[in-house]
Amino acid sequence: MKQELEKAIAAAVKDLFGLEQVVELTRPDEQFGDYATNVALQLAKQAGKNPREIAEALREKLLETVKGSLVADVTVAGPGFLNLTLTDQVLVSALHAEPARSYAGQKVLTEYSDPNPLKPLHAGHLYTTLVGDTIARLIENAGADVIRINYGGDVGRHIGISLWAIIRKLGGELPEKLKEVPASERPTWLGARYVEGTAAFEDDEQAKQEILATNKRVYQIHTDNDHESPFAQIYWTCRQWSYDYFQVLYKELQVHPFDRVIPESEVTPLGVETVREQLKKGVYKESDGAIVFEGEPYGLHTRVFINSEGLPTYEAKDVGLMLTKWQDYHYDRSYYITANEQAQYFQVMFKSVEQFLPEAVERAVSMTHGFVKLQGGVKMSSRKGNIVTALEILDAAREAGAETGTNPSEETILAAVKYAFAKNRIGGDIVYDPKESIALEGNSGPYLQYAHARARSILAKAEQGSGELAELTVDERSLLRKITEYREAVERATSELMPHHICTYLYELAQKFNQFYEHNRVIGDKREAVRLSLVGHYADTLKNGLNLLGIVAPDRM
Repeated sequence: MKQELEKAIAAAVKDLFGLEQVVELTRPDEQFGDYATNVALQLAKQAGKNPREIAEALREKLLETVKGSLVADVTVAGPGFLNLTLTDQVLVSALHAEPARSYAGQKVLTEYSDPNPLKPLHAGHLYTTLVGDTIARLIENAGADVIRINYGGDVGRHIGISLWAIIRKLGGELPEKLKEVPASERPTWLGARYVEGTAAFEDDEQAKQEILATNKRVYQIHTDNDHESPFAQIYWTCRQWSYDYFQVLYKELQVHPFDRVIPESEVTPLGVETVREQLKKGVYKESDGAIVFEGEPYGLHTRVFINSEGLPTYEAKDVGLMLTKWQDYHYDRSYYITANEQAQYFQVMFKSVEQFLPEAVERAVSMTHGFVKLQGGVKMSSRKGNIVTALEILDAAREAGAETGTNPSEETILAAVKYAFAKNRIGGDIVYDPKESIALEGNSGPYLQYAHARARSILAKAEQGSGELAELTVDERSLLRKITEYREAVERATSELMPHHICTYLYELAQKFNQFYEHNRVIGDKREAVRLSLVGHYADTLKNGLNLLGIVAPDRM
């Protein structure tokens, strides 16, 4: 519909002025029509005419060529804006238009969540898990073969920090004492050890040296494939505790299962080998015993890939990860969804790989998001211990729901949190407000769930079927117009990979229906059949949109 109209206007421009012009239609306020364009203002200089004069000529041409088949009316406003009103028949046919499959035939990797074992899984991880899940759904909905990847650091200094503190807490390398930690307390217990280890690393030089030695021992475990030594048993057991906890959380969140979990230990050897090979070719340089990539010639900064002790940094491991992704999947697109603070990190890492595998980098995109903050704007830090865990965010929503006396279901709790994250534009920081997120009024997930359940309730009360959408009243057409905007909202969200566009649309749609229902009876009205059809399309649209956000649309609440 929209594309047909854009082509018709472009054809009119070509016919009248002999000019090739890409036409973009926008949605104006409803009082001005269904679509609008400023193409006449764009053409003024090329055509050497007044934009109002151009607009009037285009209006006449369009009324001659597409009136009745596409538009009911075309008007000119202001200095030369064209406002177009569709026929009711065209608007009805738009109900069946599916969002464009802009990723059809493409293999797309989406990497998100990425929690590290032996560390607390905080609200920031919850955010990237939920937003990453939605982005993957959008891309899949647009026709892609989506491969969901979860990458976590099971080697590195943070592991050394935790293991050092774990061994101290156990009183030595005594893996049998791990059995004394209740299963329900394991995530919290591991998180506390990480905080203790970090404090020791920062404040105690002897502890720091012991932690660095522990870090080296972890790498040796993987080199030797050691599962038997007491030290190795502690490592493997605690790593599995973390993985078990992650699976509990993902199941509770009802996110799409990951297709592959890649631990850092799997890709580290390839990363180290590649960096050392490319060192010989001049991509990387030696500096004070370390191997670095000098980013300054590219307007970036220098980063260390292998440190002076011969251990790989995150950068070398990410080189291994990118090469693994490319070798195993030969992707059309690969999205990395991480925090804003990693933006410059990825610029340097990408630029280094670009020197020897440019095609993989050309198809890779780093998407970054803001921090989830505590009330008062304090950033969460697992190192300092002032963190809110992912499960605590969910518990906060449960407590807020209990305070309302509504006893929300788990599906409603999830809707509250998922929508609270998704409705904010990706990139900015998030301050999570449990009471606002769980409210049945306002721009919230539970409000949209209730809106869907209310529509299904109306349909359940009907004693007759829905009818053909014809001879629409002003209010009926207004609701229909809003329903047909779904396709454009999804296409925009997919094009920009910004789920908040869907949230904004669904909230506006629910408000539009409330206005309609307030002034137009459905059950028992002489136009019941027509209005039941509208209610059905409205409910289906809400359900489809909520599904893209990973939110269940219940029939009852």
